[in-house]
Amino acid sequence: MFFDFEQAKLYLAEILDLVLPAILETLYMVFFSTLFSVILGFALGVILVITDKGHIWEKPRLNNLLGSIVNITRSIPFIILIIMLFPLSRLIVGTTIGSTAAIVPLSIAAAPFVARIIESSLREVDWGVIEASLSVGATIPQVIFRVMIPEAMPSLILDVTTTIINILGYSAMAGAIGAGGLGDVAVRYGYQRFQTDVLIATVIVLIIMVQLIQAVGNSLSKRFDKR
Repeated sequence: MFFDFEQAKLYLAEILDLVLPAILETLYMVFFSTLFSVILGFALGVILVITDKGHIWEKPRLNNLLGSIVNITRSIPFIILIIMLFPLSRLIVGTTIGSTAAIVPLSIAAAPFVARIIESSLREVDWGVIEASLSVGATIPQVIFRVMIPEAMPSLILDVTTTIINILGYSAMAGAIGAGGLGDVAVRYGYQRFQTDVLIATVIVLIIMVQLIQAVGNSLSKRFDKR
């Protein structure tokens, strides 16, 4: 008995024909979902910090309101949240099926998580540094963008890295309900058609993607670390 190289090549080509388009769909979802969730979550995280008691823009009521909204949103399981947001997806992109439609719930689901980890990183900034900037007449925007964010940059980079990895996991879950990408391929072929090889291929690709994202994030964080 001998190994049939031609058959192996055809088999590999079939796997690649399934997995490669799914990788592109996943990257598309993850990129834009990360972009929108970081914009929303970063703004929320900054406001949660500066409006807290004793900080540079103390607003207890606003802080409590935003904190409650973030906590409520975070408490809803993603698979339920994406179904709840189907009407919003249809309103914004005109459909609830496909990679583009999934960007809406992915962004909204990840934003509260981003807000909390950004908040945690910004709270680690030494208050003495903030106080010193205020003493020389720095405005609130200057304190945020010239003091707090630069001081917390290594931690913030790791926060974004964690966000990307989480959204990658969310996108795989979203594939189970028509979002496309690697999750969709894993469910349709690996689970419903019992093609274990396709399932294994999608898992391997996801593992590689996570490792690469984490490695790049760690490298950038170390580069910006002034210590």
